[in-house]
Amino acid sequence: MNRKTMVLTAAAAGLLTPALAACGSATGGGAGSGAIVVGTTDRFEAADSAPAPFDPAYAYDAGAWNVLRQTLQTLMRTPRGGGKPVPEAASDCAFTDGTNQTYRCTLRPDLEFANGDPLTAKDVKFSIDRVLAIKDENGPASLLSTIDRTEAKGEDTVVFHLKTPDATFPYKLATPATGIVNSKTYEAKKLREGFEVDGSGPYRMKAEVEGNRMVRAVFTRNENYKGELKPKTDRVELRSFDDAESLGDALTGGSVHVVSRTLSPAQIKRFSATPPKGVRLVPLPGLEIRYLGFNTEAPAVKEKAVRQALAAAVDRARIIDKVYGHSAQPLYSLVPSSVPGHVNSFFNKYGQADTQAAAGLLRAANVKTPVKLTLNYTTDHYGDGTAAEFEALKQQLNATKLFDITVQGTDWAQFRPAQKKGDYAAYGLGWFPDYADAENFLGPFLDQDNFLGTPYANATVRTKLLPESRRAADRTMASGPLGDIQDIVADDVPVLPLWQGKQYVAARDGITGVEWSVNSISDLQLWELGRGVSG
Repeated sequence: MNRKTMVLTAAAAGLLTPALAACGSATGGGAGSGAIVVGTTDRFEAADSAPAPFDPAYAYDAGAWNVLRQTLQTLMRTPRGGGKPVPEAASDCAFTDGTNQTYRCTLRPDLEFANGDPLTAKDVKFSIDRVLAIKDENGPASLLSTIDRTEAKGEDTVVFHLKTPDATFPYKLATPATGIVNSKTYEAKKLREGFEVDGSGPYRMKAEVEGNRMVRAVFTRNENYKGELKPKTDRVELRSFDDAESLGDALTGGSVHVVSRTLSPAQIKRFSATPPKGVRLVPLPGLEIRYLGFNTEAPAVKEKAVRQALAAAVDRARIIDKVYGHSAQPLYSLVPSSVPGHVNSFFNKYGQADTQAAAGLLRAANVKTPVKLTLNYTTDHYGDGTAAEFEALKQQLNATKLFDITVQGTDWAQFRPAQKKGDYAAYGLGWFPDYADAENFLGPFLDQDNFLGTPYANATVRTKLLPESRRAADRTMASGPLGDIQDIVADDVPVLPLWQGKQYVAARDGITGVEWSVNSISDLQLWELGRGVSG
């Protein structure tokens, strides 16, 4: 996700949904009864510049997508244990040609939206066309860039005609970017403002709002849902907390039953060593990455040798040891090491941190040192470790005497628009993949209309290697072009990968399904949570 990176912004009072009078609560030391309460530090806000945090044509971040996955159906979905997508709103989907350019789906019979309106192929076409028509600069339209046109045939058949072969297209149909919405409640060319969201997914959602911020989402079972998912509980609440400390206190105090986003590194270390009474910490596979991005037209980093010197000088292991401990590991490519197609391109080119090599790169390019540069980061989007990480980066790079680094933290509501406009020469971001394929760690950063809004453009990557990487139905056959792309990124350094994270979910005793509640791409699956005897 903006996935992935994550979302929202500041306030438009007239847009906000009234607070619910009776959302319910859970107290006490155990799981108890009533709603299962899930805590998060994700913030959900609305503003004049971003009034539609839960519109699938706008939302493109892990926090918002975790709301939409509970409420909107997609034609396909990621199966419980990961792997190739399987039908969800569809009964079957398949490419119908030999070039992976025509994709046909047949809908399940008698689909309905939560309000009882019938869901047909026309609604699917409306939803896809709407995302592409609105094409919000913060939204996921770029994810659907290979679609030429969408055709509704009768009530139950949808045919996608693609511009170029795209074997990853079924994965894209499993993301909230393709969530199916009702044309009676969503306009074709305008975002739906506020926090309301409705669809045909396993849950309905109501938002409790304070000021410009949603503080609680209440999910109740959608009796009209027709799909493969089987919710284990009728009611789940998602509560937003200001910081990891208050979230942790709520967990240990019993008012929150499950936490997935985001415990601080210190909390993970403490809970691992000495779990609080009645709480267990569950490690799960994860594919989150963190990286530095560069505005390659900014004077401070326009010279490629400056970016290469940063890549040569940074000591990932020291940063992780100082800030994140066992919850992260060094990353030498945009593609995580556990994803097929990964190549250690940055390590192959620069090796371990090497100040002399960095100095040689700058000297060969006649770059005057120390290079003055501000590293920008968001203070409230990725957890409590971010400020410490950037302070460690500053100290490390300044110690080389090659750089004069300052760091600047900004809240997400201001940070993301400024980054997109090109106000920052260097900035820190994270990525939670839309789907677990190496192409999704490359295309969103390097293709036209990319997520970063970067001026960097490599014609070989855009016109040859990325299209080649999408042709192969057998994804292992895409390793050639994917490897070439990673090597080009390591040479040009439009982005500098730093680390990949591990996931942890903390839960109180008596909550079941915790090990399935978050998958490897950080999708929250509330329907897996239930009550019983936990392991």
